[in-house]
Amino acid sequence: MRKRLRDNGLSLTMFGLFLLFLLGHSIAGYYDYNADQHAHRHPPVRYGVYLTSGHFWATVFENWESEFFQMAAYVVLTAFLFQRGSAESKNPDTPEAVDADPHRHQQHPNAPGPVRQGGMALTLYAHSLSMALGLLFLLSFLGHVASGTKHYNDEQQAHGQPPVSMLQYVGTSRLWFESFQNWQSEFLAVGALVVLSIWLREQGSPESKPVHSAHDDTGR
Repeated sequence: MRKRLRDNGLSLTMFGLFLLFLLGHSIAGYYDYNADQHAHRHPPVRYGVYLTSGHFWATVFENWESEFFQMAAYVVLTAFLFQRGSAESKNPDTPEAVDADPHRHQQHPNAPGPVRQGGMALTLYAHSLSMALGLLFLLSFLGHVASGTKHYNDEQQAHGQPPVSMLQYVGTSRLWFESFQNWQSEFLAVGALVVLSIWLREQGSPESKPVHSAHDDTGR
């Protein structure tokens, strides 16, 4: 058990923090929502009701959407774009193992099944990470649209306005305001990491170059 915890400590910690912060998100959102209800002289809602509301899930999905979009874009862009000296970039002057042609390893006994099989299976496997992240982005975006539409229509009803369809909601400025405010922050953070990792170090982190390496060292 100790070995399992050690070998999976990073993912367990990340998902544990995710659940903790999601709980905090829901509690803070619940009180904020009821404060708005009180300001408009509407009755408060129970916590369980809030957890099924469009207000809560729209804020959840809009953040998931931006995270998966950023990660999918990062995985794809780092395949062919470079930042000299950054720990987050491949060396622009030296081929790396990730650039090797998988067809040359089809006969290797330890090669993954899709590599040995070749054809479409290999093509899909070779891009499975970006495809999975892209799918998670799409699902999160659709979740944002669906829950955002529900919340938007709740507000429309409260103000005596007609509801809109999901397709109509996609054309509203609110959806894109919520999306763009998250997208810009995600790419700012990644861009900052790419550049700062040229000069700054974090001992023991794979996201950093070795502390003893020079600033202009392009090696990872």
